[in-house]
Amino acid sequence: MKFATKTIHAGIEPDPSTGAIMTPIFQTSTYAQEGSGNHKGFEYARTQNPTRSALEKNLAALENGTDAICFGSGLAAMDAVMKLLKPNDEIISTNDLYGGSYRQMVRVYEPFGLKPKFVDMSDPKSVEKIITKNTKLLWIETPTNPMLNIVDIEKICKIAKKHNILTCVDNTFASPYLQNPLDLGADIVLHSATKYIGGHSDVVHGCLIVKDAELAAKLHFIQNACGAVPGPMDCFLILRGIKTLHIRVQRACENAAIVAKFLKKHPKVSSVNYPGFKSHPGHKIAKAQMRDFGAMVSFDLKSDSFENAQKVLSNTHLFTCAESLGGVESLIGHPASMTHASIPKEERMKVGLTDSLIRLSIGIEDVDDLIEDLEKALEQI
Repeated sequence: MKFATKTIHAGIEPDPSTGAIMTPIFQTSTYAQEGSGNHKGFEYARTQNPTRSALEKNLAALENGTDAICFGSGLAAMDAVMKLLKPNDEIISTNDLYGGSYRQMVRVYEPFGLKPKFVDMSDPKSVEKIITKNTKLLWIETPTNPMLNIVDIEKICKIAKKHNILTCVDNTFASPYLQNPLDLGADIVLHSATKYIGGHSDVVHGCLIVKDAELAAKLHFIQNACGAVPGPMDCFLILRGIKTLHIRVQRACENAAIVAKFLKKHPKVSSVNYPGFKSHPGHKIAKAQMRDFGAMVSFDLKSDSFENAQKVLSNTHLFTCAESLGGVESLIGHPASMTHASIPKEERMKVGLTDSLIRLSIGIEDVDDLIEDLEKALEQI
């Protein structure tokens, strides 16, 4: 079954009781049992829900996995991965990553004894150099947030397997339509399904996808034991969003390529981060492991000014100044004061995340209108 067909049909069957084509929203907290333990596969809605089960089957198929585990948010999904580890275990992560992921590793789990290390994962040798006997997890994000760096998933996963280390790839920026890390050797794929998978900025959701049955069982146990599960309405909305995932992401990618070229030529822009450019250091890797280059673009201003960045953000009309990404509408954000504010400034600056960096999530509007909107905003500086 090819990808576009999977989005519509994988794991989805008409409701046997009514024939409903769309998966029903099973808005229930518990299920009737004929006797103790004698039930129809569902006992309590934290543990199982038919709407969630259908979604998990669909997500597993999209990432070419065998099982998916759904959570109330992307960070709740990440939290479940952290709970696979023990005190004194080391995590090696890319040094350019989502601020919420950094915050969870450093401010939540480091006090419990986990030891995160941050390194430029675009250089696989730098990863292998800092591996020790205590390294238990490699945390990969590619394309990275917000600098759009590219990590060679296959090479990093080969290093991990050599040292018997677990790998988790945050695939949020790419979506399953553009990239499938399990096929490249990853153990776990994570999505903030709030973003491209849901695609309509109307639900918060997270998921993990795996191939290994033992690992799936551990994560399902954590899902049930810790309870950070999504509600059935959330799962229904994600299932609804998935049906147009391929169409939405393809249109957004086409728009992003045009917007990136416009910004690259603009006299008030000093640099544009977009892996679709042949000059991008990770272009060849992105071309090999992705189907397109994504719909995220970040750029820096020549003025290198926080104030000028704020002028641009406050003068767009189609680009809405907001956190998040991956919806049908275009968003503009200031990572240093928004999504990455929890990362110390000295750490942000090491990866080039300046106070004048602006991040764009390109939507599916008419691209000419998007360019006109950015042009007018840039005229204000």
